[in-house]
Amino acid sequence: MHRNLLLFFSLIASGAAAADVAAFFNVNVIPMSDERVIEQQTVIVQDGIIGRIGHVDEVPVPEGARVIDGTDRFLIPGLAEMHAHVPPAGSEYLERDFALFVVNGVTTVRGMLGHPSHLELRTALLDGEAFGPRLITSGPSLNGRSVNGAADGARQVREQHAAGYDFIKIHPGLDDEEFAAIAAAANELGMPFAGHVPVAVGLDSALASGMASIDHLDGYMAALMPPRKDASGGYGGFFDVLLAGDVEEEGITELAAATAAAGTWTVPTETLVEQLINETPASELRNRVEMRYVPAATVDRWVSAKEQQRQERGFSAEIAAEAIRIRRALIRELHDAGAGILLGSDAPQVFNVPGFSLHRELELMVAAGLTPFEALEAGTVNVARFLGLRTGVIETGREADLVLLDSNPLVDISSTRRVHGVMLRGNWYPAAELGALLERFRLDDRD
Repeated sequence: MHRNLLLFFSLIASGAAAADVAAFFNVNVIPMSDERVIEQQTVIVQDGIIGRIGHVDEVPVPEGARVIDGTDRFLIPGLAEMHAHVPPAGSEYLERDFALFVVNGVTTVRGMLGHPSHLELRTALLDGEAFGPRLITSGPSLNGRSVNGAADGARQVREQHAAGYDFIKIHPGLDDEEFAAIAAAANELGMPFAGHVPVAVGLDSALASGMASIDHLDGYMAALMPPRKDASGGYGGFFDVLLAGDVEEEGITELAAATAAAGTWTVPTETLVEQLINETPASELRNRVEMRYVPAATVDRWVSAKEQQRQERGFSAEIAAEAIRIRRALIRELHDAGAGILLGSDAPQVFNVPGFSLHRELELMVAAGLTPFEALEAGTVNVARFLGLRTGVIETGREADLVLLDSNPLVDISSTRRVHGVMLRGNWYPAAELGALLERFRLDDRD
């Protein structure tokens, strides 16, 4: 085992030393199998599995169990960040990022920029030898620079499959023949491929190829351009937001239906786009509370990125507002059409601090027209279905990745920020321990 994988031994020990049996007593359960709150429940967890759920008067607490008081609190499945950039195992930022995820109730991350060290790290996390969320990892990105022709693309797919990566990451720059060869090889091996829609491919071909997920709503704005406009030959800016003034919005319903019919999921990463182009001053974003966990030099780069975006030729506040409105309409229509939506914010990226940004993404899902329950589905039960995990729902036999909240997120989605404690693969980390962990990564230069 690489020594850099042996993270947070003191914290792991405190969780592992707890009783093999834990009981959430008198808790309000939001099971996520359907939209309801089941009051006054006892939830028994043994060896990392939910063993029994029932009314406090009917389910006794086993002798010797660790009792977690759930009175006036709400238990939900752990959240998932479905578009994360996970540092390599030797990175100085890995411990921080994983800690920030867990403190915010994120128990699963999908790493969208894979590294060979992630394979060992993935196992160490599941075995309890490293502290952090469970990791689903791509291999290194396949893009216009890393792939040299169709045969090379197919070869890299086979190599990543043999190495044991969970899926293939698609980045921009692939030509249509390279993309087709990658898709054919991945489909033959039963290996999901996900990410961007290369300009040379376009949304229709990406959907027809069997992409598992399209992230950032990449390709959708260009697909809404009228036939008389050449979207591929012009410059659309950051995820084509500069095209917003020319798109034909009546096509949104058709695109949403086509996405649902293709069985392709979307990961909007709406926080990434909106924070970069909206009217919120960079100075205000700089002063958010979560920036205290990010080096000042990194925050400076994020501020510069926003300032440069707003100075770009063709950019205006009106175009930005129109792009945001259209993207939110896409999210709403995709959901209504039955196209699966997955929660992801692209952390850590511009102003998106791991864990914290996922709560902002939930709030933007609601701003787009989803109910709080529907937004939570994107980060819980939908993820379990998409990845084939035994998480995402609170019911017997499911794995115990759980979050205890101090208020009801079905009433106010911002309640997901009020984390009272996190159960990570059966190990319980109460608020005091999470707070101490958070303080460990507070940077003095951000005080």
